[in-house]
Amino acid sequence: MGHTAEHGTGLPRGVRGAADPAFGWAVRSFAAMFPHRRFGGGALSVYLDGEPVVDVWTGWSDRAGRQRWDADTGAMVFSATKGVASTVIHRLADRGLIDYDAPVAEYWRDFGQNGKADITVREMMSHRAGLSNLSVGAGAEILDHVRMEERMAAAPHTELRGKPSYHALTYGWLLSGLARAVTGSGMRELFRAEIAAPLGTDGLHLGRPPAGAATRAAQIIGPQRIPGVPGFDRLAPRVAAHPASAIFGAMYFPSMTRVIRGDTPLLDAEIPSANAVTTARALARMYAALANGGAAGGQRLLSAETVRRLRGRRDLSPDRALLGLPMAFHLGYHASPVPGVLPGYGHVGLGGSHGWAIPDAGIAIGFVHNRLLTPFLLGDQAGFLGTAQLIRRGAATARARGYRTVPDLGAGFPLPAAAAG
Repeated sequence: MGHTAEHGTGLPRGVRGAADPAFGWAVRSFAAMFPHRRFGGGALSVYLDGEPVVDVWTGWSDRAGRQRWDADTGAMVFSATKGVASTVIHRLADRGLIDYDAPVAEYWRDFGQNGKADITVREMMSHRAGLSNLSVGAGAEILDHVRMEERMAAAPHTELRGKPSYHALTYGWLLSGLARAVTGSGMRELFRAEIAAPLGTDGLHLGRPPAGAATRAAQIIGPQRIPGVPGFDRLAPRVAAHPASAIFGAMYFPSMTRVIRGDTPLLDAEIPSANAVTTARALARMYAALANGGAAGGQRLLSAETVRRLRGRRDLSPDRALLGLPMAFHLGYHASPVPGVLPGYGHVGLGGSHGWAIPDAGIAIGFVHNRLLTPFLLGDQAGFLGTAQLIRRGAATARARGYRTVPDLGAGFPLPAAAAG
């Protein structure tokens, strides 16, 4: 490797940050996703062999198109949150506090109710616990994480036990209930202590970053006006409660559209499956450790043996909640549903934000933005695959000719006052 890249050198107009020149086409592809302020903003980070080679951002972080995205802007990444929550569990397993093949109830006694005494940690982390349907009676309780953990503990599993069925929202409370039973701490605290602190980044929070944090949450720019559908509020609970409701039953709750508008009330809850606020840099750094034997940027996150277990075998079983797509969930991460399109594993969120590891190539990717349901939806969800191919091509070029790392452009994990002094 050569010297460190200069800040902002050779980047497309409107893009800030730094990137090794081998990734020029990937950066241009990323920049093209944000052609106008009405399309918001985002950030892209790439690590190679545990070292940063791309850290760029562009566009706007607010709905009015007045506040530029910057080095410490984070986005709510929706289901990409699950990858972070899963990594928390792997940190605990790495220390011998959790065994993947032990029953969850061995650690979380209340979970053994209603026939769930033999559900294992591995089953739960593979979305096979039979608890994917969200209780539509939860209502406002959806924002009370302790109450939702209690609901998960008391609920009976369905006939989907043992079959892959995406636990779109319940997955987070299942993991937080397990983690709380083992550590006594909630997931908001564990995201910081187990992931952000070891990686030395401020850019990773569960929910809204607290006052004084360097990381600032971008506003979701769409949708802010959702037209009412006659009869929806009356029919939706009935549909969601049906065993065949699939992803709708896994996601629906009253007020689901209101909590993502305005000041985004969803951010004031702890939903470890949906409401992390993270920078692309922090997400990529976490996956860089998974793609590099457990270490990134000189910091060890997991042991090499634990990371080896995370890869899993390709499983083409159809997911019952995701219209039969074979997501190959394994210990909290998924593969691409289309074999050969994007190797490795990670987790994608609604709208397309995601973190991804390609261990065979030593590549890790973090991509975040603040669009949700916009005309770009299909482009956000599937179109990034083209940029990912350009990243892989750039990595091959970088390996062939040597590459430059980029500087750490965001805020580090805040040290206690005594340590800082």
